[in-house]
Amino acid sequence: MTSQADETTALTWRQRMLSWTKQLVSFLILAVVISAAVDWWRARDFPREQLPSMAAMSLQGEYVDVNALSFEKPVLVYFWGTWCPICSFVSPAVNWMADDYAVVSIAMASGHDAKLTAYLQQQGYRFTTINDNQNQIAQQWSVQLTPTLMVIKDGELKHVTTGFTSLPGMLWRMLLN
Repeated sequence: MTSQADETTALTWRQRMLSWTKQLVSFLILAVVISAAVDWWRARDFPREQLPSMAAMSLQGEYVDVNALSFEKPVLVYFWGTWCPICSFVSPAVNWMADDYAVVSIAMASGHDAKLTAYLQQQGYRFTTINDNQNQIAQQWSVQLTPTLMVIKDGELKHVTTGFTSLPGMLWRMLLN
């Protein structure tokens, strides 16, 4: 009798695992669909062609022209703020991306240059950063939410997403170009 009870228990356990797996896959598919729909909705106001200029001196002392750079390779543009709680989760992934991809970050309303530079050093962030302390660049680009990530290639906005974005999501968007 014990072996039959063990088989029944094992079967019930397998059925539960299969049911949980199906629910998890359904949830993940639903999350991806909702996330894509929200990205599409939020991105409708962003310029696609004839992009506003994004050329400025970075905190690292380099002149950065995102449009010109985008003709060489795709550029990940990251609008963020030191005050943004979600950015504290996204920034480490952006930092990792900067090791192998063209990344330009726009720090929105994050204080004067010395304060922002100290923050970047404290966090160990190496990505190129333009200080947009008055949000002028963000306004030109219609950025209202942080974080906002864009992929620009050949002078055109190819992808835009707002809110939390994972490292695989960033890689996927960059590799599509």
